[in-house]
Amino acid sequence: MFDWLTDIWIDTSGAIYEAAVQPALYALGLMNLADRMGEWLDFALLGIVQIAVVYAVCRPLEAVRPVEAVTNRAAVVTDVVYTLLARLGLLPLIAFVLLSSAERTLNGWLADAGFVPPTLETLFPALRDLPLLALLLYVVILDFGEYWRHRFQHMFGWWYALHSVHHAQRQMTFWTDDRNHLLDDVIAAVWFGAVALLIGVPPAQFVLIVMFRQLLESLSHANVRLDYGRIGERVLVSPRFHRIHHGELSAGEHGRNYAVLLPVWDWMFGTADFDRLSYPRTGDPMAPESLATGGWLRQQVDGFREFSRALRKR
Repeated sequence: MFDWLTDIWIDTSGAIYEAAVQPALYALGLMNLADRMGEWLDFALLGIVQIAVVYAVCRPLEAVRPVEAVTNRAAVVTDVVYTLLARLGLLPLIAFVLLSSAERTLNGWLADAGFVPPTLETLFPALRDLPLLALLLYVVILDFGEYWRHRFQHMFGWWYALHSVHHAQRQMTFWTDDRNHLLDDVIAAVWFGAVALLIGVPPAQFVLIVMFRQLLESLSHANVRLDYGRIGERVLVSPRFHRIHHGELSAGEHGRNYAVLLPVWDWMFGTADFDRLSYPRTGDPMAPESLATGGWLRQQVDGFREFSRALRKR
């Protein structure tokens, strides 16, 4: 159905790779990384598309129905830096270079051990004829894991010391989604990837799930007065639902509304707040001021200092 779109994507990616990436690798003597750079390029192009879609959806909403006026544009610019680093693949590029050999070693061990991740299709063969249902089940299982990962971020002091970089933002916009400490991002990526590996999410579906999840997460952070109605609020995380989680009174272990996509987990485990009239001020009053107003590098350094202090207190 979308073969024409796939062809355009392959042609565009291939042209950019041959015109810019491959010559650069050759000049630097890094042709052994050619395959990895091809993966990174695809990731970066997807990031460009994703940023464009998110901006096209969220920016008009923030302009028409903002919760609050933007009074600290420098804080928003810092969040834009976070987004560009995360979505355009600059940080994944570093990971590809540093971790590629470790990944190959791990894959070799798994292959030698004869480990083949189970999939929903192998456990429930009937799903092979119902690919959309299988995809939905993968989303539900992964989101359940994300609920608990997010809740643990608030339960353990050392983890929240890292996560407070995200919660310190007092000028929350759709750019805030990617505002995370690097170490926190690494832990979250390992967690999400491990769950996906354990349940055997196929690679193509994994990419689709990640893209869909990131788009909705950006919307949930938007500075917009928007809820999905009495029923919708219980089906999908809205900007209103998630703003309560970022409220000043929800920082640390007193958090509410941990769900990433599906509020049902908060309802099941007693952490839901469905007050549709609530649009609290965001931020963490206990976080160092630099985590709220500092630049990207300052937040990374001070976030790690807070993490180190939390570990020493254990």
